[in-house]
Amino acid sequence: MMLIRRRFLHLVGAAVALRASSQVGMAQEAPRLAPKLTQLLKADLQKQNQTVQETIVSLLEMAPGAAAPWHMHPGAQEIVFVHDGSLIAEIEGLGTREVKAGELILISAETPHLVRNESANTPARALVTHSRADKEKAFVVVLQRN
Repeated sequence: MMLIRRRFLHLVGAAVALRASSQVGMAQEAPRLAPKLTQLLKADLQKQNQTVQETIVSLLEMAPGAAAPWHMHPGAQEIVFVHDGSLIAEIEGLGTREVKAGELILISAETPHLVRNESANTPARALVTHSRADKEKAFVVVLQRN
């Protein structure tokens, strides 16, 4: 009787070990199913004394040929991540740059800039994040350019 019981316990132990090893194998495959997090930007705040009072995230949708006027964000750093289409960003002192889908651009606080969609038929969508150092300042100041 003792031999049968011992043999039974060995079989149960083997079955548990086999099941556990198959679950470990499945757990090792799981990362393929997990969400993928890709860091797009890691940068210190610029021109804000490293202080953020508020973060604003917006969806920008620009029809073909649309453009924002020259403007700046007092006390707010801006990150533009283009999701669809492409945008042209003109930044005072840095020139002009095309920002394509999957790319981003960082615009320092207090820096005059504009964005436009030069496509004749493709709309553009972008995620725009502003990190504001002072909520009491105006969010946007439109600038007059000749």
